[in-house]
Amino acid sequence: MTSTAHSPEGEALIELFVATFQFHGALVAAGDRFSAVVGLTAARWQVLGALTRAGRPETVSCVARFMGLARQSVQRTVDELAKLGLVAYEANPHHKRAPLVSLTAKGQAAFRQISDMRAPWVNELAAELDTEEVAMTTRLLKTLRQKMDENTQ
Repeated sequence: MTSTAHSPEGEALIELFVATFQFHGALVAAGDRFSAVVGLTAARWQVLGALTRAGRPETVSCVARFMGLARQSVQRTVDELAKLGLVAYEANPHHKRAPLVSLTAKGQAAFRQISDMRAPWVNELAAELDTEEVAMTTRLLKTLRQKMDENTQ
């Protein structure tokens, strides 16, 4: 039988993982509340956000990598958004079988409406936080993500 004992550093990381799972659940619930106003889910809003941040049309695979999700789940979400007229597929000059996905004017408006409603909530949460601690936490999460990606290759 193998040991499941963690080092003190490992235990601290396990606590961070548990807190992250709990935070993710609360974040998705908040996202669902904001996005429901325009008839969307947090997952759909997240895809609109990824495309907005990209600032240009992207493939589903690129969106999935950015979001840290499986391509298949993002593909389903993009297909749903296309049916709603929030995104559109366009030809990809670099790859015939991987079309580009772009926000439509309707998608841009929906994303903007949700983001406008979210801004006061985010600002209120941020008001009591130390900006450098938030930046440090962001760097830590990005570093952990990179290490996890490296360990799966």
